[in-house]
Amino acid sequence: MSVQAIRPQLTEQDIHRLMKGETPEQRASVAHRLCRRIALDVLSEDERKYAEEIMAILADDAADLVRRTLSVTLRNSPILPREIALKLAQDIEAVAIPVLQDSPVFTEEDLIELVLSVTAAKQAAIAARDNISITLTEVISEHGQVEAVRVLSSNSHAEFTDRAYDDTLRRFGSDEIVQKGLIRREFIPTHIAEKMVSLVSGQLFDMLVNRHELPAQMAIDLAAGARERATIDLVEQAGRSNDLVRFVSQLNLNGRLSHSLIMRALCCGQMPFVEHALAELSGVAHQRVWLMIHDAGPLGLQAVFDRAGLPRKMLPAFKAAVNVFHETAYDGGSNDRARFRARMIERVLTQFQAIPKDDLDYLLDKLDYYSEMAAAEEADNADTDAA
Repeated sequence: MSVQAIRPQLTEQDIHRLMKGETPEQRASVAHRLCRRIALDVLSEDERKYAEEIMAILADDAADLVRRTLSVTLRNSPILPREIALKLAQDIEAVAIPVLQDSPVFTEEDLIELVLSVTAAKQAAIAARDNISITLTEVISEHGQVEAVRVLSSNSHAEFTDRAYDDTLRRFGSDEIVQKGLIRREFIPTHIAEKMVSLVSGQLFDMLVNRHELPAQMAIDLAAGARERATIDLVEQAGRSNDLVRFVSQLNLNGRLSHSLIMRALCCGQMPFVEHALAELSGVAHQRVWLMIHDAGPLGLQAVFDRAGLPRKMLPAFKAAVNVFHETAYDGGSNDRARFRARMIERVLTQFQAIPKDDLDYLLDKLDYYSEMAAAEEADNADTDAA
């Protein structure tokens, strides 16, 4: 595209409207057409200078609508001059927020300085950026207002350090939106999850202990101290443990490795936990237990079942659940673990009717939990795709 290529697209009337249009709407319409071409076309050096002159005119327009048109249309463009982006960032929130959230022309130093000087809504726009450095995360955690820290806690692109977690919890650890954002992150360090145990309650407490690994003894103590809360779940904790052998051993030492717990874990598809639990109770090596469950036919399963001391009346349900596990597959999509476990429970409930009432209530609760988790993940992905 040449300078001449830009100009013929604009009539004399267009130029007049851009510079001295009678209404903001007229100037904004011309501005939108120009900015679209600037964003999409490859420019020579002369063309870039001409484009920058146009952008400077738009950034100085008295009408908010025109300046916002510039900000929105070039929010993702690397051609927007940094000086103009910084000027837009200091403008009213409606103009500033699009570039603050998306513009690639800001340096890390720019964004840090802005966080320390702008309004809460502008801080939140910076906290929502897809490309956010560790340093910027720490600055927002330490200095951002609560609106910004709420957004940051939910931003999966923000990498939290221990310092960022500590500042967030120190300043806004009692804020439920911040709590929920942190808990819904794919991973939080064990020692941070441990700190949050004393800060959260209700559904957020259940979500915390279900989604994130806690020290084995703490998980056991929590479950033992709140048995009436069925969703405080050792099965989920076992699935997140990095050392299943130790976790299962501690469960057994604490008298918590019950037959019902093993059956519930199996129905939820937590097969590694089931294997290690049977190995612990039977005294048979895990590798051999694996073969007896998966590759030795029904007699192998019966043998390890008896050796572990599980009651024979549970064996039909156990066999049915193992068969369902073998017939159920992960679908490969995002959050497929939750969908797998929901399908696993649905099939167990369908195929085996004589489930004890306590276990039935538990499985129905877990079915709701996994279904809601999968639905929430799908909704987040849909929002991301739409954006």
